[in-house]
Amino acid sequence: MAHYAIGDIQGCFDEFTALLATIGFNHGTDTLWLTGDIVNRGPKSLEALQFAMKHESSIQTVLGNHDLHLLAVSYGFGRIKRGDTIAPVLEHPDSKKMLGWLQAQPLLVQNDTHVLVHAGLLPEWSVEKAAELAREVETELQSGDARGYFANMYGDRPRCWKNKLEGYDRLRMITNVFTRMRAVTRKKNKLDYEFKGRPDEMPENLIPWFEAADRRHLSHTTVFGHWSALGYVNDHRVIALDTGALWGGQLTSVNLATNEIAQVFSKSGLHWETAL
Repeated sequence: MAHYAIGDIQGCFDEFTALLATIGFNHGTDTLWLTGDIVNRGPKSLEALQFAMKHESSIQTVLGNHDLHLLAVSYGFGRIKRGDTIAPVLEHPDSKKMLGWLQAQPLLVQNDTHVLVHAGLLPEWSVEKAAELAREVETELQSGDARGYFANMYGDRPRCWKNKLEGYDRLRMITNVFTRMRAVTRKKNKLDYEFKGRPDEMPENLIPWFEAADRRHLSHTTVFGHWSALGYVNDHRVIALDTGALWGGQLTSVNLATNEIAQVFSKSGLHWETAL
């Protein structure tokens, strides 16, 4: 029995199934964490979502920003952008069932040693605090007022966390930390939404969220995706797994017990082969 994690699929379903074959994944005994963003931009968002649903006894995912984008569009908020590949999900006869399943997924999953999120954890949040805040958003998503949540989900404010935040400002901030965060300011851990490049390209006033001082969630190793320019990292008590399969890079898995990684090259990249 093995427990794996795989980075953002984003509709790269062929690469995903090839990676499962590479690691010899057994749905009867093994378990898998996905870092979110099952859907969008890649060619087979529908197939990736259907597969995760079919195998929910062995596969667990968290919500990513692209997953939330799909849900928001289904509620009439946001818009389908150029390059989006979510239309097949929205137009499918079983779309209501699929969207309902996706909406019921968490923002955070944890075990005794690791915590799974899409983008990261704010430095001042302990794992326990983060789990409480994730439940606030999850409760809203699964309530009768989910429409109000999606109507107010988009936006870059507020940028600084305060415990006294209320209403949709609070829910938006929590959502943005879990699903959009990459860099924070050196002072006050203020979220920066513009920077998407490599850490060595960061302006002087910014740092990766996992390099901030006095992080309070070091009781667990944080497993995340979202930041494709960052690539694979296993350091600082974090495991970053978005290695840019969507952009011609690789799709990456890690065995969380042994830290052994496996990768397959993207079909849209220079090669289509297995790499270890």
